[in-house]
Amino acid sequence: MKRVVLGLGSNLGNRRENLSNAADAIERLPGTTVIASSGIYETRPFDVPDQQNDYLNQCVVALTELSPRALLGACLGIEVAMGRVRKEKHGSRTIDIDLLLYEGVQCKDGELVLPHPGIRERAFVLVPLADLFPDKNALGLDFSAAFKRIDRSEIKNF
Repeated sequence: MKRVVLGLGSNLGNRRENLSNAADAIERLPGTTVIASSGIYETRPFDVPDQQNDYLNQCVVALTELSPRALLGACLGIEVAMGRVRKEKHGSRTIDIDLLLYEGVQCKDGELVLPHPGIRERAFVLVPLADLFPDKNALGLDFSAAFKRIDRSEIKNF
C-alpha cells in the first residue's frame, strides 16, 4: 500500500458536510483507508474568475492499493457523484478533490502531475498539510521554505 495526500475543498452547499462526505467516499474506495485528516480551514477563493463564496479546505492522508491514475479517476467520480459541475476553470464547486502527493511517484503528463504543481504556492493547501506533517516534509516533499513564505493571515481555523 502507498501513502497519498489528497486536498479537499468546498464552497457550495453545506461545505463541512461536503468535506466529510468526500472523506467517507475516499474511505470506501477499494483498497483505500483514510489514516489522518487535518483541521478544516476557511479561506478566500484563490485565482477565481468571478465572485465566489469562501472555501473550506482540508487535507487527508490515505493508504491505497490503487494506482495514481486509478485514484485520480475515482476522485473525479466522487466529485461528479457529489454534484460537481465543471463549467469554468476555478469555478465554484460542491467538492474539489486534488491528488497532491503519491508516495514514491513523480510524473508529469496531460492527465496527471505529481506532486501537484500548486502545492508550494497555496496557503489553503500548505496550512492543512502542516497539520499532518509538522516537520514540513510530506512524503519526501520539503515544503518548509514555502510554508515560511506564504501569507496565512486570512486563513481561519473552522
